[in-house]
Order: sequence, then structure tokens, then C-alpha cells
Amino acid sequence: MLAALTGMGLSAAAGLNAYVPFLIMALLARFTDIVTLPSAYAWMESWWAIGIGAVLLLTEVTLDKVPAVDSLNDAIQTFIRPAMGGLMGAAAVGAERIEESSWMQQNPWLGVVLGVVVAGLVHGGKAASRPVINAGSAGVGAPVVSTMEDGASIGISLVAIFLPILVVLVLIALAALLIWVWRAWVRMRRRPTRASVVRPS
Repeated sequence: MLAALTGMGLSAAAGLNAYVPFLIMALLARFTDIVTLPSAYAWMESWWAIGIGAVLLLTEVTLDKVPAVDSLNDAIQTFIRPAMGGLMGAAAVGAERIEESSWMQQNPWLGVVLGVVVAGLVHGGKAASRPVINAGSAGVGAPVVSTMEDGASIGISLVAIFLPILVVLVLIALAALLIWVWRAWVRMRRRPTRASVVRPS
């Protein structure tokens, strides 16, 4: 159960920023005894994987703070964030000191599926929120919200690893936020633009 919560928490973090939970897991596995990755995922703690992850994180953090570019980046990340969520779910299932039950280890596909779904949902909410935020703030809100998302990704990752039972509350809060974002996005789509309003002659 704890492994599933850890995996879902890391996957939710990946939905906001694909590389934050990856680097946190990789660094903890390399430099501490808190996380011991299974042999199939030992490559995550290699220097080359950490280095590539750091470069991709820097790129993601930069692009995500530029209005309009952030939406293009979200479109590209549509494939990356859910995939990273699946990786995080699978790695959490097999990591020592996270999983006490062998059932999840015997069914690693469940961690992958949960990771892809959770990360995909969070990513969808993030991607849908950006046009709403950019339109409502003339682009000024993009860097602010992006910074908050990066901080949330770090916080959720740490909670998932150290206090996985609290992931339930995190997921509830994210679900409520996704519902709000969806409603705001629908309202924005239905709002007529000035060009579409036909003025009487």
C-alpha cells in the first residue's frame, strides 16, 4: 500500500515537472540509504542519468516560465510526463525501504499503470491551466505559477518518499484543483472573443 502511495505521489510530481521526482529518487539512491533502487532501475543513479536529468530539468524550468512557449512545452511534455510517471511508479514498487509488501513487487505493471494515469491527469490539468492563467494575467502569471509548480513537485516528491500516507491528502487536493482548472478552461472556451461578436450596423 505504501509503495502504491509513494508511486502515485512521485507520478503526480512528474505530472508537474517530469525531472524533479526522477532526480530526487536518483540522488537519494546514490548518496543515501533511504532509497535502494531495484537492479532494473539502478541506471537511474548513474552519473550520466543524473547529468542528463539535470540538463533537462534546467531546460524545463526555463521554458515553462515563458508565456506561449510554456504551452508548446506542455504539448511536447504530453508524452514525457506520463512516461516518467510510469517509471516513477515502477521504480517505487521495487525500491527497498519503500515497499514492505511483496504483492506490489509481484505485480509491477500496476505501478506503471497508476503512474501513467496519475501523471497524465496532473499534466492535463497543468496544460489546460496555462492558457487560462496567461489570458487572465497577460502572461505575467506564467513565471509565478511555474515556480509554484516546481516547488509543489519538489514538495510532493519528498512527501511521497518520507510520508507516503499523506499522499492521499495531496491527491485529493490535486483532484479539487484539476476540477477547478477544468471549469475555468471551459468558461474561457465558451467566452466569445471580440472578433466573434457581430455588431449591429
